[in-house]
This record gives sequence, structure tokens and C-alpha cells, in this order.
Amino acid sequence: MQFFDTEQTRAQLNFTSLVPALRQAFAEGASVPLRHTHQIESQGVHGTCLIMPAWNQAGYFGIKTINIFPANSRRGLPGLHATYVLYDGTTGVPLALVDGDEVTAHRTAGAAALGASFLARKNAGRLLLVGAGRIGKLVPYGMRTVRDITHVDVWNPNQARADALVAQLNADGFTARRVDDLEPAARQADIISCATLSEATLIQGRWLQPGTHLDLIGSFAPRMKETDADCFAGKEVFVDTDEAALKSGDLLDAFASGRFRKEDIRANLEQLCRGQHPGRRDDEAVTVFKAVGSALEDLTGAVLVYEALAGR
Repeated sequence: MQFFDTEQTRAQLNFTSLVPALRQAFAEGASVPLRHTHQIESQGVHGTCLIMPAWNQAGYFGIKTINIFPANSRRGLPGLHATYVLYDGTTGVPLALVDGDEVTAHRTAGAAALGASFLARKNAGRLLLVGAGRIGKLVPYGMRTVRDITHVDVWNPNQARADALVAQLNADGFTARRVDDLEPAARQADIISCATLSEATLIQGRWLQPGTHLDLIGSFAPRMKETDADCFAGKEVFVDTDEAALKSGDLLDAFASGRFRKEDIRANLEQLCRGQHPGRRDDEAVTVFKAVGSALEDLTGAVLVYEALAGR
């Protein structure tokens, strides 16, 4: 079994390759059982462990284990840590241990970009990024591969982290600034992307202007949410997989409000990538993409890394 460290993994997950690979993977499909979820408690600290398997007909099988500990922010640590093991899908032989943190971060931002390729206006150029953590800081780069993003507003509870990302974005050709008030920034944005572990409303539906695309990639459990029900009621809502309707606190709260139903979800990424739904239909619609993550995305990223570095 080969070992690919952080730098090796990161170098192979550029969005110009990853986003098309994700599109192809969703179009082709894979076997993706529901994730296993375990609540962890030790010394009074609570976390969640997800175990996410997937396999495809190209001969690959992989398992990601991801640990989510929101209180890590108080320790100066990332809230998510993951490992990924890739196997031969025909023999079960271990092929590679890949940096799961890099796979998770890049595939999540890549899926956000894939969603935006169907759902954001063609002329979208202004992004509001809510959350400047490991995943959030990648989102502008992913979005730039599918839309001409020139301006990025960055909001983060830790202002120093927001300032650091703003400096990086400006150095990389964006026009970026830190914002401390979400409402005016949301009202000006073409795309709003939320990548936090929040358990309280951050974005309100009344702020969304005609033509806005709202990208929600942070929350993935019933207790977590980044929006209110107004962000879904009367909007064109899409999901990454059907599991989102079972796990997303944002969607579950919207269902509970009685103003949005599971049946109101327009399509998932598989249907979009297969051309079974056209995505955005006009420039005035407000579109919403709610993702909880899929093991298909992890498998796609890990295979990209393995095939590039193992010479396959």
C-alpha cells in the first residue's frame, strides 16, 4: 500500500481536473451506502465520526473516516479530520492511504462549483463567502473554474482568519475584502457560499435578491444549519444527493415550517449531470444548492490522486 501525504494529495486535486471528474462520476454513478454516524464523547468533549464507503465499476473501492469536533476552534484546531483508504474493488487489496483532509476539502469545494455550473447565472461575478476555514478558503478557486468570479466578500467569526484569506485572494487575482455585516453583503452577491459548522441561522431568505445562487456546503447533520426557512420557501432548491433531505438541519427546519416540502426539491447532482434537469431556467430565479457530501466525491478525489501518483 502506498502513502500519499498532504502535499502530494493537494497537488493532484486542482479544480480544473476535479470538477470535470466529479461531473463524470455523478453521471456514471457508483454504489454509495448511507454513511455510518457515531457520536463520540470523551472527557466531556463531543464529536461525530462518519464512516463513508463507496465503490465503482472502474475497479475502485474506498472508505473515508471523518471526525467532526466543532469545539476544536477553541483549541486553534480545524473542526474536521479525515483519513481515506483506497482499495482494489475487485480483490480488496489496499492500494493507498490518501490525505483525507485534503480530499474532503477539495471535493466539497469542487461539488459547490459543480452545483454552481448548473445553477448560478452565467454572468455571476460577485461571491460572498461565509466561513474562511479549510473548506471555505478553497471555494473561490473552485467557483472561478465555472464562473468569472472577480470580487469576493469574506465573512468569518474570527476576523484574523478572514483577513488572512482576503490577503491571499487579493494576491491571487481576486478583488477581496472582509465584511462584518452579512445582510448588505448578501444583498449584493451573485453567489453566496456558506461553509461553516454553524448551528444557528446566518443567512436569511429575505436578503436573497432575484438571480442569487445560494450554495450551502457546511452543515451536514440535523442539529446544524446556516439558513432560515425563507431561504427555501418559493425557491428553486437542488441537493447533492437524496441523503440531504434526511441529514440537513437546514432542510429539516424548512420541512418543519410547513412552507417547503421534500417534494419541492427540483433535482440532485446525478440528475443534473445526466441532463435529466436543466438547472437554472432564467436569470431572475433564486436557486439553492444544499450539499451534505457524498462518498462518491471522496472516491473520485482519491482515485485522481492515486492514478496520477501511482502511474495508473
